[in-house]
Amino acid sequence: MPDIDPTEHEIAELGPKIKDIDDADELRAMLELEEAGEDRVPVKTLIEDRIEKVESEDDGDIDPETVDLSDLTVADVANMVRDVDDADVLRDLLEREKAGEDRKTAKSQIEGRIESVEGTEEAEGEEATEVEYVPPEEKYPELDHPTNDKQWVEGTVGAEYRDMWVYCETQAGELVDVSKEMLGKARELMDSYNEDYDEDERVVAVLIGADAGDHVEDVIAYGADLVVYHEDPRLERFRHQPYTEIFCDMARAGGDLAAKGREEVDWKAYHEPRYTVFPATNNGRDLSALVQGELDSGLASDCSGLYIENAMISNPAKVGTAGDKKEFERVLHMKRPDFSGFEYSTILCIDKPHRDFHPQGASVIPGSFEMPDPDFEREGEVVDYEMELDDDWFKVEVEEYDRLSGGVDLTGNDVVVAVGRGIGDDPTEGIELALDLVDAFDDADLGLSRGVITSSYSFDGHVEQYVTEERQIGESGQEVEPDVYIAAGISGAIQHKVGCDESDTIIAVNTDPDADIRDFSDYLIEGDLFEVLPQLTEAVETGELGAMMEASDD
Repeated sequence: MPDIDPTEHEIAELGPKIKDIDDADELRAMLELEEAGEDRVPVKTLIEDRIEKVESEDDGDIDPETVDLSDLTVADVANMVRDVDDADVLRDLLEREKAGEDRKTAKSQIEGRIESVEGTEEAEGEEATEVEYVPPEEKYPELDHPTNDKQWVEGTVGAEYRDMWVYCETQAGELVDVSKEMLGKARELMDSYNEDYDEDERVVAVLIGADAGDHVEDVIAYGADLVVYHEDPRLERFRHQPYTEIFCDMARAGGDLAAKGREEVDWKAYHEPRYTVFPATNNGRDLSALVQGELDSGLASDCSGLYIENAMISNPAKVGTAGDKKEFERVLHMKRPDFSGFEYSTILCIDKPHRDFHPQGASVIPGSFEMPDPDFEREGEVVDYEMELDDDWFKVEVEEYDRLSGGVDLTGNDVVVAVGRGIGDDPTEGIELALDLVDAFDDADLGLSRGVITSSYSFDGHVEQYVTEERQIGESGQEVEPDVYIAAGISGAIQHKVGCDESDTIIAVNTDPDADIRDFSDYLIEGDLFEVLPQLTEAVETGELGAMMEASDD
């Protein structure tokens, strides 16, 4: 008998409970109880999805010699073959893929691994061929090379890097939810990191703004070991140059490139951070790119997953010799949907001879990680970072601006009503109907698909204020996990699925019964949103939505 009887709970209550169950047998017992009792399709789907996830985690050690490739995604194949060092096994995999699914990308992954392994085998017993290195200013002397004013680009090889730095964004005087989510994930990552590598590295929270000091206790409660903050009334609104200058000055303090007077500080004694994490909000995206560029490193943007582990690399540009391979330690693996929109890619930021790529940086889609429980008993070190700000950074003065009263953080709502290109026949009315449904719920807000954001629709003034990038759900927008997610006129591309797939219940409204969104929805209402949304609104207002969904169960 499982600890949880699903028939005694509503689906909104089951979602968070099931996420903590890692025993597939217990989940199967729950499924049997549900089938023998309430037999609710969305509840069974929820349990079945969890079983699949748990079993996929248990099957992490896949035997490449016996695995059925048709059961694996291209991403699974890529993850599997990177640990295979036997060229014959890889050739067998390639032949089986050709005879079965015959996926171009999967074959490319296997062929690439064969090339890597055979290159290594051929190099054994032979002198490795070192890749010739020519400094960029010598290789292209006719160019005004961009590294000329950044002499540290090749002067930091083998420098010391430590800690994970988290930029904690605030809006309207409040610490935004994604900042808390990132701190919780950073805490989890660095706890595991310190255990795996026998280190004592920290989670460092960075606060910049007019009221930065007000949030120090909060960021410690959510996981920070050290808080470095700079407060100035001129920083009430986000500004590109001063925010970038302040963050980078903090990051270099106590290192080889520290500003004058900050060569030695008592809270940091390394060159630059090992990892940096930013929110993938409008301001966070800007700041992450500017900071990583100034620190001469790379950035993986709009990530939805992070983990740290070693990586075996055979790229000659990274290992320095053709046909050789090298294991890089402590690599931050940054997962994001790839540009094809069909698979996930894992981005790595790897050093190479004569060039360090640190910090390893990522921006994180809001809602990607669970909100941690704050512990206000935690203690942490606090640094009030003093720095003179150049008046030239504030030449442009913002005299007047408007702010939406409700804000656009969708991650904390019980219900999200999202609309897509299905509003095209009458965009203004489509938004109006969605807002009517939002108002019918106690705690709901409006979301949009990327198709609406990038369209050339014309909206009347009274709804135009709601059509902003901040409301976008998906790969390059917010990632939400409400109790109920209503997707009206949204086809369900992988980019959008990323943003809503963890919702407890997904209700899709679409004229196409075979739309992609059907594959990950609990309910599909076949119909025109202009007809269905008013009915849903009425059903919510009269308390009949549950009965309406039961009637639509098939």
